[in-house]
Amino acid sequence: MKLIKSTHLPCAFKRVCLTVLTSLLLTQTAAADKQQKIPFADYVAKIKIEAKENGIDATVVDNAFANVEFLQRSVKSDKAQPEFKLTLDTYIPRAVPDWKIEQARDAYKKHYHLLHKIGKEYGVQPRFIVALWGIETNFGKLTGRHYVISSLTTMAYDGRREELFKKQLFAALTILEQGHIKQQEFIGSWAGAMGQVQFMPTSYLNYAVDYDGDGKKDIWNSYADVFASAANYLKTEGWDYDETWGRQVLLPDDFDNQLAGLKQQKTLLQWQDLGVRRFDGTALPKVDINASIVIPDDASGRVYLAYNNYQVLMHWNRSYYFATAVSYLSERINHPRINAPTQ
Repeated sequence: MKLIKSTHLPCAFKRVCLTVLTSLLLTQTAAADKQQKIPFADYVAKIKIEAKENGIDATVVDNAFANVEFLQRSVKSDKAQPEFKLTLDTYIPRAVPDWKIEQARDAYKKHYHLLHKIGKEYGVQPRFIVALWGIETNFGKLTGRHYVISSLTTMAYDGRREELFKKQLFAALTILEQGHIKQQEFIGSWAGAMGQVQFMPTSYLNYAVDYDGDGKKDIWNSYADVFASAANYLKTEGWDYDETWGRQVLLPDDFDNQLAGLKQQKTLLQWQDLGVRRFDGTALPKVDINASIVIPDDASGRVYLAYNNYQVLMHWNRSYYFATAVSYLSERINHPRINAPTQ
């Protein structure tokens, strides 16, 4: 049969054909992937061998995988997309409601002396430690309910980021091998984030601190270890105690949006000369600080002048929304100022 090329097909028909073709290709690809993927039990056996070859104690490996299971919820959560587009104006009230601000201030008062001791030692303002704690796990109330080894094995088996999650899995086995947490208490999020500061296993090995001196870096149950680990992360990544995070600003109508982004830094005086102003329209502070313009949504939304500490928060979680929520909560903790309670 001879095919006749036509350049006059209706656009709607073309779109339908393209949709059908794309659907068929995706279905065939998914089917091929399913056929090629080995059973989960076989994958676990393979991972166990690799873990032992990497030097992890054989008994630790065998015990860790004894009750491992495939968590369909982890795969579903990883692939889920938001049902609607968030903006900072809709996200901030959800992430930092009034009740969370009150709880943050109460937690700051309750742990005031411990927080200030740790903050002084690590050079991190305590309000940011509490803000991170509140945004990550609602002050330790929402730390996850999944066995970390199951979560990470599931994510590695899923295959989209296998090497990333295998690295996290072997780090998790190392944590068990070092005896920091009992296996039955090794609980975290669907993606393997752990404890009250939601460290991934590699971050745990790099930054977790045994501040209370009990021989364990217990970011699940020890407030001292939780606060010190968060502070150690921030300080190691370049936190500056003498600076805050930044401020919300106004841009001039003719602002060049190509100047926005964390890679673009200028002094406050240079931004002032380009027409950037405080949110109330007044001049920027006359201090020698480098900063970047951050536009999380678009020019009609919120705009921030981000200092070094904001960039450090982005190391923790590469999300403008996350960094802004932590920064905003830290401000609300600090105003009105909380004085030291009497002991």
